[in-house]
Amino acid sequence: MPRIVEHSPKRQKAERFSGAKPENKSGEAVANHRFAKRLVLFAFAFVFWLLLVWPVAPADGRLLWGDISAGLVVAGFVALVARQIVTERFGRLLDPLRYFWAAVYLFVFGYYVIKANLDVAYRVLHPAMPICPGIVRATSKLRSSSARTALANSITLTPGTLTVDIAEDGTFYVHWINVRSLEEEETAKRILGRFEWFIQKILE
Repeated sequence: MPRIVEHSPKRQKAERFSGAKPENKSGEAVANHRFAKRLVLFAFAFVFWLLLVWPVAPADGRLLWGDISAGLVVAGFVALVARQIVTERFGRLLDPLRYFWAAVYLFVFGYYVIKANLDVAYRVLHPAMPICPGIVRATSKLRSSSARTALANSITLTPGTLTVDIAEDGTFYVHWINVRSLEEEETAKRILGRFEWFIQKILE
């Protein structure tokens, strides 16, 4: 029978540090990936700055190079300190269809915010104050942390609901000003379902 021979620790150490090792490109690939993520984030931050500031003189239409230079500095700083904003699939940021759904979502979100404001105002001004506050649980279909964060913020920014916590399995705990159902499926439909489909189209 063949025997398995275990070399001494000294020999193993010598073999590790002597001779040629197989070329390992994983470190270089990771570095290139990080650089690409920073580059994408820099480009988007700079374009956002230009749209926000619009560095064009209104009188004669000349470019305001001071504002452009400031934008380059700010975009570079954002790319250095906020690289984690870009997820592993950062190529999704180049998909124009996602921006279309983001624009649609702004109107959808605005509609629900206005509707919730009117609902909360009615309940506060009503003499009987018809409220039934409580914390409910609902499970989201979203998988990525960025999508879940966007959903949590959307819920919190809508009057009458407040995201308390998110479990690792995607379970949301939400404070609801007027609990209408304790069934998890119905709660998910009423609270999460308003935004979930659009956020999935944008971020997943």
